Amino acid sequence: MASISQLACIYSALILHDDKVTVTEDKINTLIKAAGVNVEPFWPSLFAKALANINIGSLVCNIGAGGPAPAAGPQPAGGPAPSTAVAPAEKKVEAKKKVGRL
Repeated sequence: MASISQLACIYSALILHDDKVTVTEDKINTLIKAAGVNVEPFWPSLFAKALANINIGSLVCNIGAGGPAPAAGPQPAGGPAPSTAVAPAEKKVEAKKKVGRL
């Protein structure tokens, strides 16, 4: 779980991003001070440096994405072959239909 200091920096960075303001150590500190939160002095600097070259909007929007989607098209050589086997549930349904026709 994130500490109060970390949460204060995260929320400050999100507020700055939402206002379309560049995330810097000074601006994070200003928001934290205005909120009346006590933060260890290294956190704002750490967050500002970590977010310097990050697209925060993309980060927020893709938080649960887990990476890019696989490309459509043929499987590469040696990849798994498409399954043509009938699932067990389908076999039971087919067997019942055949028995009913007898």
